[in-house]
Amino acid sequence: MVKHIVTFKFKGSDEVRKEIARKFADALMALPAQIAELKSIEVGINENPKESWDLVLTATADSLEDVAIYSAHPAHVAAVQIIAPYKEDRACVDFSF
Repeated sequence: MVKHIVTFKFKGSDEVRKEIARKFADALMALPAQIAELKSIEVGINENPKESWDLVLTATADSLEDVAIYSAHPAHVAAVQIIAPYKEDRACVDFSF
């Protein structure tokens, strides 16, 4: 199994960043029903204003190959388009467990 963890930082006011995070979170949470390779997903929106990241995604898949399939899937690509104009930074870690 592989855990895929991604954090996102968005541009804009606090209100804009929270709204984009909510829309993105909703789209991400719908992905397991559309992408068989995605075994589970959790999405968290930051509640601590002292921290600099706006959203975190934690997903699991059977392999790195399945993570690549998930990443290229049209439903995932469409979800990513929601944040494209607002994405300031992204960090990712994939590890086996």
